[in-house]
Amino acid sequence: MVLGLSACGQQETPVGLNETAAQTQQASQMQEREDEAKVEANSEAEIEAKIEALLAGMTLRDKIGQMLFVSYRIWKEAPKEVEGNVTVENAAEEVPAGNVTALNDEIRAALRENHFGGTVLFAENYQDAEQTLRLIADIQETSVAGGGLPLLVATDQEGGNVARIGFGTPGVGNMALAATGNPDNARQMAYIYGEELSLLGVNTDFAPVLDVNNNPRNPVIGVRSFSDDPAKVSSFGLAYLSGLHEAGTIATLKHFPGHGNTDTDSHTGFPCIQSSYEELQKTELVPFQQAIDAGADMIMTAHIQYPQIETGTYTSIATGEQVYLPATMSRTILTDILREDMGFEGVIVSDALDMAAISENFETEDILTLTFNSGVNMLILTIVTNADLFQKTQDMVDMAVQLAEDGTIDAARIDDSVRRILTLKQKYGLLDQTDFGVTEEQVKAATSGVGSDANRETVWDIARQAVTVVQNKEQAFPLQFAAGQSALILFADSCASRVGTGEQVKELLQEQGYVPEGAEITVLVNSAENEEDCVQAADKADHVILVYRTYGKANLDPNTGDGFSSAVFDRIIEERHAAGKQALLISCQLPYDAARFPEADAILLAYNSSVMREIPPATGAGSAYIPNLPAALCACFGYGEVKGQLPVELPQLDESYQFTEQILYERGEAALK
Repeated sequence: MVLGLSACGQQETPVGLNETAAQTQQASQMQEREDEAKVEANSEAEIEAKIEALLAGMTLRDKIGQMLFVSYRIWKEAPKEVEGNVTVENAAEEVPAGNVTALNDEIRAALRENHFGGTVLFAENYQDAEQTLRLIADIQETSVAGGGLPLLVATDQEGGNVARIGFGTPGVGNMALAATGNPDNARQMAYIYGEELSLLGVNTDFAPVLDVNNNPRNPVIGVRSFSDDPAKVSSFGLAYLSGLHEAGTIATLKHFPGHGNTDTDSHTGFPCIQSSYEELQKTELVPFQQAIDAGADMIMTAHIQYPQIETGTYTSIATGEQVYLPATMSRTILTDILREDMGFEGVIVSDALDMAAISENFETEDILTLTFNSGVNMLILTIVTNADLFQKTQDMVDMAVQLAEDGTIDAARIDDSVRRILTLKQKYGLLDQTDFGVTEEQVKAATSGVGSDANRETVWDIARQAVTVVQNKEQAFPLQFAAGQSALILFADSCASRVGTGEQVKELLQEQGYVPEGAEITVLVNSAENEEDCVQAADKADHVILVYRTYGKANLDPNTGDGFSSAVFDRIIEERHAAGKQALLISCQLPYDAARFPEADAILLAYNSSVMREIPPATGAGSAYIPNLPAALCACFGYGEVKGQLPVELPQLDESYQFTEQILYERGEAALK
């Protein structure tokens, strides 16, 4: 056969040979896929068999233990008797509490005997990297030595003002991440959290928050939410989820089915949302559904009443009135909606059961029964802060076992939950982990990696991207700070604990050359006693930056103790305008106070801040701090480019300082882009 040449001088392959080669390649690829499918099927069958064998070998108490998260936060002993009937000098005197940074005998015995599924660590448990490594290793070793399984070790490392690890990288918080307009910042931030948690031995993060903050009166979510727009929450939430997964960390979506549209904190009250299922599907459930579709492993419930969805009621032990069963206790919400309608196959964990919404309204026996039977797979029990609460937790375990033994708690629910828990642990390699010894290499990696200079530099960069200017009259921002001039940074009473930030920024600006020759920056805090001093200082200064912190709606009302500084700020702005001068305002927490000071010449939003009463140690040492407010203050002096965009709508206030339906600043708004 003579083969022809193509126009490029290459031999052409007859069509028949092309088809044969393609068919052979296709057949080979099909065989490879079939072989991979068989291996995967065999692997899945092996895992399923392993899990069933573990389940079959468990006692009822073992199974109940797997369904429980315990938290030993603070330990305080009750006064003890000495020498017969003689007690300590004052039996009523409280024994000083100590943070649980190492296991005591009582906690060790509880871990050995109950085979808990998980533990939750709080700020009190974290002292430094090495101590944390050894504490977690001891928890795991104690559980396994007692015949249990490795635990899910969880913490709330959301970022911003909910970051438990004081020596780690705190991040900027979710709303600030959304203000950058770049979801990859959320992915990068979450990866840092996951990486640092892994270095310490923490395998589960109770994040991301997927609540849509569509109620500006919300006292507990606020800047913990990415936005009031479900699409934006979804975009940044999925990026955050991806970052944690890249770091090998179990992520936890919260608070299902949504805590954003409340005006009550479930830690202290019992919120109620009057939304229908159809309304939730259009807003609150959108981010959850997208994250479920993306492979989320764990979801945390909300202690919130939804009377348009769950109509079951309970007689409150506090008031004697009928309350609706919250989502945590609702089979309709957790089984019918989350499992069946939304297709979630992972682990459902309750929010802490000692929060007021639950503990003040329900009997302990009913808390356990209703929560287990609603479809919750893991319960966060009473958070231990003293020996009495430790005993209460032990009693709750015993009660749960008894309720399961007499059939009050559905046995099928228990087995289903434990299968899901074991499947999750297997997926993240926990069931195969046997050695929890701490090596010098681990200590070195944790001490150098957690809160590293590189991570903090990344967060500083993100914080600067997040700063948002929503108003800038006559180019008041940035300040034209000239030689010999004076600038006043005045903190409202509501953010007095942040005053160290002003001093820190003052030093930083001097180091970076942003303080001209002979210029001076003064930092003051307004209090109930020094109004005149603050006004006079503002009158004398060439430039004034007012820093306000709103953490609740009372901060907006000058007639309240929480809001009296707002009246002082009003006066300062008015008097400076009368003198032909300008005033800048920085909102350093909830952005809704931007609507409180519309007369300010420039308004900046930082979306978060942290306590800093004095200048912290140098970067890489000591406690971490949230960089949002320092970034905003630096920007006022021209240090840093401002490109943030508003991630929520800011409603106008009426004459009584209440939110109206009128939107003053639209989502996406920015005076500088």
